[in-house]
Amino acid sequence: MKKAPLGVAAIGYAFMGKAHSNAWRNVANFFDVPVFEQKVLVGRDATGVAEAAAKYGWAETATDWRSVIERDDIDIIDICAPGWMHAEIAIAALEAGKHVLVEKPLANTLAEAEAMTTAAAEARKRGVQSMSGFNYRRVPALALARELIAEGRLGTIRHIRAAYLQDWLSDSESPMTWRLRKETAGSGALGDIASHAIDQIQHLTGETVTEVTGTMRTFVTERPGPHGTEEVTVDDAAWATLGLTGKISASVEASRVATGQKNSLRIEIYGSTGSLTFNLENLNELMFLDSTVPVREQGFRRILVNEPDHPYMEAWWPQGHIIGWEHTFTHQIRDFLLAIRHGNDPVPSFEDGLQIQRVLAAIEESANNRSIISAVAVPVPAMTVGA
Repeated sequence: MKKAPLGVAAIGYAFMGKAHSNAWRNVANFFDVPVFEQKVLVGRDATGVAEAAAKYGWAETATDWRSVIERDDIDIIDICAPGWMHAEIAIAALEAGKHVLVEKPLANTLAEAEAMTTAAAEARKRGVQSMSGFNYRRVPALALARELIAEGRLGTIRHIRAAYLQDWLSDSESPMTWRLRKETAGSGALGDIASHAIDQIQHLTGETVTEVTGTMRTFVTERPGPHGTEEVTVDDAAWATLGLTGKISASVEASRVATGQKNSLRIEIYGSTGSLTFNLENLNELMFLDSTVPVREQGFRRILVNEPDHPYMEAWWPQGHIIGWEHTFTHQIRDFLLAIRHGNDPVPSFEDGLQIQRVLAAIEESANNRSIISAVAVPVPAMTVGA
């Protein structure tokens, strides 16, 4: 690995750009990671990106991502731009020898995701790393849940319920954004938040989706735009029934019009000897039921996940001092930097991101055709499992 400080450039400075920038600014204060420099923040609006860079700790700004990728002092490209830009930027960066982190979902289309994965595989042969940003893998409570499942504490996993519900589009007068146009967002609630739920189902169990049945709905078909009323071309909500390897069944629900739900990702995992439940709105808590104890002692017990022995928590505050949503991005950057240091393949990989993209595409196809889609798993070798 390069011994001089790694030069980092982030592309995008809005919601995800702010979250990632916060992580870059703080990760070295809490974790032993390779030395790096926040060199460049990239955005299309020169004034806006300059203001953001001053707040977020970036040394300089640029409006042309292509020129930044060409620079010899840039080693890492962190892509926080909208989905329609992911493929072009990621492929160019990988071909230029830059390590790449890209926000989920990997791309807007299956074809773009496949092209990105091919580029990542070729770059990996040259020691160039890439990672897809499913930050909820780095929630300590969910990381603990994965450990408990792997240890057999739930026995044989039978079925899972996952629901990711938000309400920021409940008001029919909420204005049009790029997230509501298929050409810029790819899909609506499906790609935006159902992708997180599907990734968790697979990551927690170590199993792979092989069959889907999907339904999608757009409840508000038109919204006010800057030049008048515009058509909404993505889904407001999506539902899916999934079949996984290991004979696991799962249900997924995602909505951005669930009035009263702000950011509720609820996961319920039911096994032959135990169960787990989690809700992102109680991020530091995991509920665990052990059905091997006598019935008179059974019941869900609350595990407050902030002990030094819990995943990631040794770096933070004393017990009882909880952490927040933003810490998941810090953990993500930490894991990415350590993979670069040690020459390991980061997870989730682009191959993992492509597999999720295949599931999303299958759900959309099933919803459009009212059919069951089988064999949606991506036919690539399994990557090394990480935290």
